[in-house]
Amino acid sequence: MSKDYKKMWEDLEMNLDAHDGLMAVLSDAYKNIYVSQKNRPEGMKYFDFVISEVHGLRIEEIIEAKKQGRKAIGTFCVYVPEELILAVDGVCIGLCAGAEVGSDEAEKYIPRNTCALIKAFMGFKLAGLCPYVQTTDLIVGETTCDGKKKAYEIFDEITHGKMYVMEIPNKKGEDGKALWKNEVIRFTEKLESLSGKKISLENLREGSRIVNEKRKALQRLSLLRANDPSPISGLDALLVNQVSFYDDPVRFTLKVNELCNELDERVKSGTGVTEKGSPRILISGSPMAIPNWKLHAIIEGSGAVVVGEESCVGERNFRTLLDEDFSSLLQAKTKIADRYMTINCACFTPNEERLHDIEDMSKKLKADGIIHYAIQFCTPYMVEAYKAKKVAENMGLPFLRIETDYSMEDMGQLKTRIDAFLEMIGKGVNA
Repeated sequence: MSKDYKKMWEDLEMNLDAHDGLMAVLSDAYKNIYVSQKNRPEGMKYFDFVISEVHGLRIEEIIEAKKQGRKAIGTFCVYVPEELILAVDGVCIGLCAGAEVGSDEAEKYIPRNTCALIKAFMGFKLAGLCPYVQTTDLIVGETTCDGKKKAYEIFDEITHGKMYVMEIPNKKGEDGKALWKNEVIRFTEKLESLSGKKISLENLREGSRIVNEKRKALQRLSLLRANDPSPISGLDALLVNQVSFYDDPVRFTLKVNELCNELDERVKSGTGVTEKGSPRILISGSPMAIPNWKLHAIIEGSGAVVVGEESCVGERNFRTLLDEDFSSLLQAKTKIADRYMTINCACFTPNEERLHDIEDMSKKLKADGIIHYAIQFCTPYMVEAYKAKKVAENMGLPFLRIETDYSMEDMGQLKTRIDAFLEMIGKGVNA
C-alpha cells in the first residue's frame, strides 16, 4: 500500500492485528497466483494497483464521498439495481467475500454446513476485517436462497439495523415480474428516504448510462476472450470482473476499455497467454468473489485457459443492457425491473434460460469443455448441474462437476481431477 491507513481502520473499529495478518496472506497469494503469470497485458497494472489498495485508497474515497453527503450502499447480488443507487448520488459497493475467514465466529450464529459465501461475509464482519461493511449506510440483500435470506436476519442484528432485503420471485411468470417491479419501486423509495434526494429523470438517465457503459466494456472484454490464442488469462479477466463490483464505475470503465484496446493489438499480432490450440474452458455456476481464485489458478496452471464465466461474477452481471429509452420515471422503473429479470440465476424454476446461456457462451467463446462449479451447500447450483451436464452432452462437450469451498485443503484433489479432465478434452468424455 502507498500509505499507512491504520488510523482509518482503527476509526472503522477493525481488528488491526488480524487485519494485518489477512493482508499479508492475501498479498502473498496474489503474488503467487497473479504476478507470477507470464506475458500479462500492461493494462492489468491498474487492477494490480486496485488490489494493492483494496482496503486502502478505495475506502478512503468512500469515506470522503460520505463526508460530501453521499450514501454508501453495500450489496450482495447482481439483482440490486445499481442505476437507482447512482441516481441518488450513492456509492455502490459489492460485499461478497471469497475467503475462509472468521468461520469460528460465524458458526456461533449460523450452522457449520452453511455455504462458504454466507459464512465468509458473516465472518469478515464478526472478525473485524471488512472496512466496506463498516462504511455502509445501507446493506441490500435479496432472497435468492434460503440460507442468505435467513442469514440476513442475523446480519441485520450484528450491523445494527443496516439490512434491507429485496424479494426475488421464484418464477419469471407475470406474477413474478409484477412482484419484482413492486420491489424495484419500493427500493427506489428506500433510497430516496435514506439519501433525502428525489430521483429525477435526468439523474436516472445518467446513472443508467454509466452502468450500461460499464456493461459494454465488460462485454467487449468477454468477446476478446473468444480469440485463439486468448489475449488475456481467465485469472486476469476474473479479476477485472471482481473489481467491477467496488471500483468507481466511470474510472473502471475507462481502464477496462484501455485494457481492451491493448488486447485488440495482441489479437492482431497473434499474442496470447497460452499456445494456440490450448484447451479452452467455460466455468459455469456459483459466483467467485475476491479472493476466490482457486479454480482458475488450477485450470490455467495445468495448461488450459478459462475463456468465460457463466456466473454472477461474470456474464450474468453484464450480459443484458438496460433499455435507456424511457420518458417517465415509472417507465424507467419498469424497464429496470425487466432488465434485471433477464439475469438467469439458479434460484428460478424452471430455469431453461440459464441452460441456453451456457450453450450460447460455449459456442461464442469456442469452449472445448465445461466445468460446473458449485460452492458446497449451494443447493440450487448443485442440483442444476444435472441439467447443465445434459447441455454439454448435447453439444458433445466434456463436462466436469466440481463442488468445493474456499479452503485450500482440496487443492491436490481438484488438480488431479482437472488434469484428468483436460486429458479428456477432444475425446468427448464426461467426468
